Parts: sequence; structure tokens; C-alpha cells
Amino acid sequence: MNNARKYPVGIQTFERLRKENYLYIDKTDLVWKMTKESPFVFLSRPRRFGKSLLTTTLDSYFKGQKELFEGLKIMDLETEWESYPVIHVDLSTVKNKPSPDELERSLSLMLEPIGEMFGTNEREKTPGEKLQGLIRRAYKQTGKQVAVIIDEYDAPLLDKLHIPQVLEGFRNVMQEFFIQLKANEAMIRFCFITGITKFSQLSIFSTINNLTNISLDAKYAAICGITEEELATDMVPDIAMLAEKYECTPEEMHDKLKKQYDGYRFSEESPDLYNPFSLLKSFNQRKIANYWFESGTPTFLIRQMQHFRTDITTLERIEASATAFDRPPEAMNTALPLLYQTGYLTIKEYDRESNSYILSIPNNEVRTGFIDGLIPTYIGLDGSYVQDGFALKFWRALRKRDIDLAMKEMKAYFAGLPYVEGFQKKLEQVKNYEGFYEWSLYLIFSMLNVYVRTQVKCAGGRTDVVVEMPDTTYVLELKANGTAQEALDQINSKNYALPYETEGRQVVKVGVAFERETMTVGDYKVELGIRN
Repeated sequence: MNNARKYPVGIQTFERLRKENYLYIDKTDLVWKMTKESPFVFLSRPRRFGKSLLTTTLDSYFKGQKELFEGLKIMDLETEWESYPVIHVDLSTVKNKPSPDELERSLSLMLEPIGEMFGTNEREKTPGEKLQGLIRRAYKQTGKQVAVIIDEYDAPLLDKLHIPQVLEGFRNVMQEFFIQLKANEAMIRFCFITGITKFSQLSIFSTINNLTNISLDAKYAAICGITEEELATDMVPDIAMLAEKYECTPEEMHDKLKKQYDGYRFSEESPDLYNPFSLLKSFNQRKIANYWFESGTPTFLIRQMQHFRTDITTLERIEASATAFDRPPEAMNTALPLLYQTGYLTIKEYDRESNSYILSIPNNEVRTGFIDGLIPTYIGLDGSYVQDGFALKFWRALRKRDIDLAMKEMKAYFAGLPYVEGFQKKLEQVKNYEGFYEWSLYLIFSMLNVYVRTQVKCAGGRTDVVVEMPDTTYVLELKANGTAQEALDQINSKNYALPYETEGRQVVKVGVAFERETMTVGDYKVELGIRN
């Protein structure tokens, strides 16, 4: 099948996208609605989710570039198409600065091209003073209010989250910059600020007390990302093209794409959303792969997870209130808000009676890429080594129900972990040695997109590890201070396998004893459960 569609992979400029005939999923009705409801708007979304394209769409809209919007939904809504002066900055260009002074200098340099349009004043020294001068001169020269668009507002701060004493100086610079937006409110037609995290208004945006946060607003849940409806209508030829490549039906390909890239929700009433970058790149490359992680898991996120000693085995299902995961970074007492705001967790369920949410990893792409980034930190080995080596061999052995081979592979694997050199401290972060093995098995299976759960609640207590495969469920009990027979007896006496014996899969119970001195498998016992 010949496919002439052009996919805007790496194209974040609305004007270029429209002029060069790239595929565009029309969000302009939401853009129009947003600009009419509030003059100051804040939106947080994960990286590579279309925020920058949204900011350039706003840029073109406020410049009155009507020709770029021909054929789009906004044409049925907008009647005036008035042109306004626009101050549009991308703060990702000033990230990773070593000091507050360097950040100030970089912010000032960033504003210079806008100064070429509206003029400069040598008495303006700080970035905030220069921003204020630009707003006032643009307003005076045109006689019109100004549209201020700030993309990636938090980029200069993210890599400083784990160093509070350093973060404060950077935050002060940003506060001096943003305070001008409130001070010059009368001259601003519309202000849009976007980023990944949600720093509190008091610490960053200072006195902008009229800033409307639409991040959890159901009306705008789909303003970034691609909905199921949009995929099923606007992208039918793209699904067919990829289905032909994979020699499957379009329906089967749709299901593959859904498992790989769908699953994000940004409010209790949000539709499920596909990651636009990954979905479009899969069409462009004609391959389903983990594109969101090409630049790796952000270092700042892993540092925060280490700082808060995050139990990674809980990430498949976390119950929390909105205030627990929509909290600003400076008020965090867990890594949960950052995991949600960066897109590694998303809303899966909402209970209206208790006003509580269930958060989980969105999809296969996030699970695999995230775990790959965590393995070096939590296990000490390269993720590709684990996935292509032990994990694949172990998985294949379990698929064949060859427990002897699986345990042989596990024994060799744990014997090779760099425990002596670096994992004494890691074990201090878990309650016991069994916790370390649970971490390891969780990471290994998650990399292979095998459904694995640890510390699974049941009537008799908590099962250490449950692994669900297409035709087999493995119930594992791990013992670092006991025998394999004791582990197997515990599975039976506490009925750990009972919940799985009516699901149609073969249940396999495995008791594993680890040797404390060698830190690897010492003995194991296996028993087949009932299969209905």
C-alpha cells in the first residue's frame, strides 16, 4: 500500500505543519474555547504530548493567521480574526544552567529576538524587567493587548528538584520573571503557560492569583493527545498501512496500537488518550516500538524516586486523592505527583463517593521503557542485558512450564548481580531480603510486558509474586529465612493460589528459598494447582 501522508514527527510549529501539508488532528475548537473562558491559563502535560504544537497554534491564532486555519473547526467559531502582538518563549532553551546568575543571563538572551520587534531599554537589567518592558512597548506600539505564551516553564527547575537549597535560588529568578504577568495584567489579552509539573502559584507565579489550571479539567482533557475517536476516524488509512506491514487485519492492528500507546487520562471524565509522538512515529517508521524513551527516563525523576525510596512494585495500582498526585513539586512527600505529572502514571479509575482515584502505568510502551530506565538503579545491570539475556530465557522457560530450567536461569542471574559492590544500601531500603527479589522479578517481567504483581492481597495474607501468562498463572512465595518447602506450605495453608483456580489457566505454585550468603536460589519446590 502506498502511503503519501506526511507525519509531523519532530514538527512542533503549527504554521509549518499546515503550510507543508503534514497530518494534523484538529484541536482548534478546544483552542478557541480555551481562549474565551479565561485570560490566564495553565496546562501541565507529560513530555512529547503536543504542548509545543499547542503553543504555536495559539501563536498563529493570536497573530490572526486565518489562512492557516482554513478547513478546521475553528472556522465555524471565530468571526473576528483580530491580530495581536505575541510574546512567545520556550524555556526549554534555558534548562540545565549551573547557577541562578547563568539562568538570568540566558533568560535575557532568550528575550533579545522579541526585543528586535518591540524595542529594548538599557535600563532594564533583569529578565523580569525586560519582559515587562516588552509587554508595555508592544501594547503602546500596537494599541492592542498582548498575547503571552510560555512553553516548558518548568524546564530550568526540573534538574534541581532533588537539591532544595539550590532550587530556591533558581525559583527566585523564575518568580521575578513571572511576577510581571500579574503586574501588567491590563495589557495582556491572553496568557498561556505550559509545562510538565505544577509548581505552586505562590512560589513560581507569585501573585498570579487568577491563573486557571485546566490540567484536570474534563473539557480540555483531549486538547493534547489523540483520542480513540480521532484514531478511528482520522487515521484509518494509517492503521491499514501498518496492518499490511504486520500482515494482520486493521482491527488487530488497532488493538496492538491501543495496548502500546493508549491509556492516558487527565481527568475523571477524560477519554483514553494515545501518546501523539509515539503513535505518529509508529506510522512514520512503520513499526511499533518504544519511541517515548529515545532520550531515556529523565534523571530528575529517578533521583526523586530514590530520594523518596519509592516502592516500584506498587506502581501497577495506586489509590490516591487528587491532592496526593496533583501536588506541586515543592510540597511533595512522595514521588507520586512527579510520576503522574510526567506521564509515568495516569488516571485509570475514579470513585465519586470517596473522591479517590486509581493510578496506574498507562500502557506497554511506558511500562517497558520506564522499567528499562529503572533497572540500572534498582538492580545494577544494563536493561538491555537483562531483557535480552536472563529475562527472555526465564520467560521462555516459564512459557514451556519448564520450572527446572527457569530456576536454573534465575539462580545464574542472581548470582551475577553486583550485590557486593553496591547493593548493601539497596537492601536497607526494603524490609527484608525477599523485598529485593520481589523488586527484581517485578522489573524483569515488566520489561517483557508480562503481567506481574507483588505483595498481592488475598484472604489468607499477601502473595509475594503472581505472574500471569496466556495459559499459566505462577504463584511464587520467596524465602530468604526459610526453606522452599516452607514457602510452598505457606502458599497452600493460606490459599494464595485459590483466586486463580477458576480462571481457566494452569496454576503453578512455586516455593523458592534463597541462600543468604550467595544471594541466589538455593532450593525450590513446585506443585501444580487445580485447573478448571
